Amino acid sequence: MACPTVYIAVHAGAGNHRRSSERSVKLAMKRACTEALRAASLPGVDVLSIVERAIIELEDDQNLNAGSGSNLTLDGAVECDAAIMDGRTGSFGGVGAVSEGVKNPIKLATAILNHSLKPDRLGRIRPLMLVSNGAHLFAMKNGLETVAPESMVSSRARMDWRKWVERYSNPSEVEDPGLEAINEDTPQDTVGAVAWDNCGNVAAGVSSGGLLLKDSGRVGQAAIFGAGCWAQQTSDGHTGMACSISGSGEYIIRAGLARAIGNAIQVAESPGKLGEADVDVHDLLVTTLTRQFSDPVNEDGVSHPNVGVLLLTKEGQEGGDTIPRLWCAFTATSMAIAYASSQRPVPKAVVLRRPQTASRPDMSETHPVFITALPLHG
Repeated sequence: MACPTVYIAVHAGAGNHRRSSERSVKLAMKRACTEALRAASLPGVDVLSIVERAIIELEDDQNLNAGSGSNLTLDGAVECDAAIMDGRTGSFGGVGAVSEGVKNPIKLATAILNHSLKPDRLGRIRPLMLVSNGAHLFAMKNGLETVAPESMVSSRARMDWRKWVERYSNPSEVEDPGLEAINEDTPQDTVGAVAWDNCGNVAAGVSSGGLLLKDSGRVGQAAIFGAGCWAQQTSDGHTGMACSISGSGEYIIRAGLARAIGNAIQVAESPGKLGEADVDVHDLLVTTLTRQFSDPVNEDGVSHPNVGVLLLTKEGQEGGDTIPRLWCAFTATSMAIAYASSQRPVPKAVVLRRPQTASRPDMSETHPVFITALPLHG
């Protein structure tokens, strides 16, 4: 069945986007939307492939912290995480700490998802996620593109690594600038995409190079089921959601944040409320991000945990129609997003920034999360 209308949205993470890099980040996101829509026009391409295509473009841009632009580990290597999820089937594929020159980790995540759907001749349960050398071997066996590992290291990433590994290896008597300074000086952001077609299908994906100077073998939220991305829809495709998440990976993993947002929306769309226009997604985001993410982290003594959510919802309307709506919620200084559709194919890109008076608020304040909604239809 043809699904001519497609909506695609991408993000370049939540963090501290320098104004000097804003133009290049916007261009990268616009290219991702354009290539995703181009893929959508080809025969036999489903919504999962549209998400994959968008993230491939983001991974190939060396200005972003994913794929060939990834931050380097403490040992000076690129190790990537990625995941993708199909809202129609609930199928998932993830990869963690992938090195050895796997050019596009999101392609590997998609290959693992597809592999998990095939019956094993011995009845073994197929993996949802592979990591490190095992993921690389899987990529080689399945013919995925690999490149020389050093070609994945961008000049920007190498420069940042040299600067900060020197400070790490030779601490001075000057007060340690700490993680806050690294976050403000280098891209820590995850990239991702969400998509919907008018057959009712949704998908989500995420990809990340992780933290600068992370320990080798560290796996972040971008690889973990229920943490970095989530997609779900009702059996009739009437309502659903897809989200992609960026931020402080360990805290996001603890919260199972992407799945928690999906669960909250599913409860709100329970049979008693299905199709009602008064489901308050804004309130659901505030409540979930505060109670399940920031509050537990605050209790551990961390006052400003970063998170950013790109959320695409399908909202039921009277008469049985559904409309898409894009939500962006973040606690960081800024979040970069772009979106387009087959009806409005020229992408719109923006780096959303918190009002200066609200920047870095204490998480116990009444409104700790900056949220905006963007209508994608009409």
